[in-house]
Amino acid sequence: MATRGYFAVAKIAQVIPDPKASGMYLALIEPNTYLDFINAVPFSGPDGVIERGVLNEEGRLSGRAQAAVRPISVADFNRIVSIGLDERELELPRLDETVATFSGDGFEEAAQAPFMFEQERDRVMRLSSRIVRNRLFRRLVLQAYDKRCAITGLKLINGGGRAEVDAAHIRPVEANGPDILANGIALSGTAHWMFDRGLISLSDELEILISRQANDAESIQGLLNKTGKAIVPSRPFERPHPHFLQWHRENCFKH
Repeated sequence: MATRGYFAVAKIAQVIPDPKASGMYLALIEPNTYLDFINAVPFSGPDGVIERGVLNEEGRLSGRAQAAVRPISVADFNRIVSIGLDERELELPRLDETVATFSGDGFEEAAQAPFMFEQERDRVMRLSSRIVRNRLFRRLVLQAYDKRCAITGLKLINGGGRAEVDAAHIRPVEANGPDILANGIALSGTAHWMFDRGLISLSDELEILISRQANDAESIQGLLNKTGKAIVPSRPFERPHPHFLQWHRENCFKH
């Protein structure tokens, strides 16, 4: 879809008549399916129009370019996606990082936008490959957390330009956790391991909780940042949602 001269991806839930304009229609986007690209993709760039299918044989814009809804060729789709997801910065995955965590809802950047607390993945339309979607989830989470581990407070970039922090799900993919910022958190490798195994968790007030079953609670305490609370983004809608934190405490955390 094109909006304000730029491309984005979304799943249309319903098309309804525009109550304010006769003969016009509104496309309603299904919640949590709007997907902003990493890079803005304009209608035209240095090499001309990005969506080549709207050009006629003379290379001019045809009347089709004015259509609000139109089909798009595979070549144009791949061109738009490749530009939108091009990663020129050296912000690559950790070498030992698995490549399949994102499949589904997309990202909703609006502060008050609703989102699903669960996601049945076999019903979700996949818009791109698992590897691409994993990179996008990682990129957005790391941007929100400034590549800093929420638990330790460390921000480490190795010699190869790789951020040594993971984009972790609070409610995991295997438990129908959605791929949105409110269900994501940036964690270093050790913190991620402890979080997934229930040795640490977070209260609704973002206080870091240590399991009574941890065999070396003192050492874990030494890894925490000095505030004892998770370091999270300043914008509220990017922070861990209490619903997901509660799910983690009830289903993962070893009390």
